[in-house]
Parts: sequence; structure tokens; C-alpha cells
Amino acid sequence: MSGAARPLDPWRWLGLPLLGCVILTVLFAAPLRIWGLRLPEPVFAMAPAFAWALIRPSILAPFALLLLGLFLDMFWGGPTGLWGLSLLVAYATVLAARSIITGQSQPILWAWYAGVTAVALAAGFLFTMLDALAMPSLLAVFWQFLVTVALFPFAYRLIDRFDDADVRFR
Repeated sequence: MSGAARPLDPWRWLGLPLLGCVILTVLFAAPLRIWGLRLPEPVFAMAPAFAWALIRPSILAPFALLLLGLFLDMFWGGPTGLWGLSLLVAYATVLAARSIITGQSQPILWAWYAGVTAVALAAGFLFTMLDALAMPSLLAVFWQFLVTVALFPFAYRLIDRFDDADVRFR
């Protein structure tokens, strides 16, 4: 069976990825050490933030991203609104460039995803600097960027699954 388009039921294209991000965030926060190293802390919410803006511009997606960002803030103990605002910056960036991004090949989409991830993490970096009046670790941000960019296949799967479901936004 191929990746045929599915109907755009909100629970299917918004709810399930949202729930998956929450579950994966909690799982990756487990205090496990492999060869002395902790599990990475990728921003799983970046995959739906990228995909939702390409699949279908909607009033529900920014609210879902805001809720997901607030969950990340509470879970990781960050300042309230940091991840919500950073995810909304990523969503707005993709939405602004949607006409250019739509229909591109997978490697080009991956490059766009990396660029949007860089924009969102740079926004988070700046918001953290403004809040804490100190500079966060650039190395930690770089590693978080790398592991978050590695999540592109999840965003691509979401795009591939629902991209053709709503022809009004082509």
C-alpha cells in the first residue's frame, strides 16, 4: 500500500502527532546512559511545526503548537512561553515560504527543515538570553539542532501522508 492521502480529520493530522511528540519527549527524558552519554533531547515538536504549515494552513495548528510548546516549557522547566513562541516562529517561517517549499524534492525539504529548525532554535536561544541575561551553551544548542534535524523523516512522513488530502490549499 502506498502513502495515499488520508482525510484531514483534526484528530488524525493534529492530535496523533501532538500525542506522539508528548510521548517521545517523556521517553527521551528518561535518565538512561548509553556508554556514559545521556539520550539526546531533540525538539520533537519541530516535525509537526514544519509539516502542519505545509499540509494545510489552519487556525488549529498554531494553537496546538502553543499547547505543545507550553508542555515543553513545563516539562523541561524552561521559562513559560519559550518553546511555544519558538515553535510559532518556525510555523510562521514555513507558512511565509509555503509557496516556494511546496512540491520540492525530499532533499530540498530536508534543507528547508534544517533552516527552519535553525531559525526556531536561534529564536529560542535569543529568548533564553533575554530571559536569563546570560548566554546558553552554544555547543548544547548545536547538538540539539543536529538531533532535531535528524527527525526530518517524521515530518516528511506526515507531509507525505496528508499533503494531497485538501486540494483547496495547493
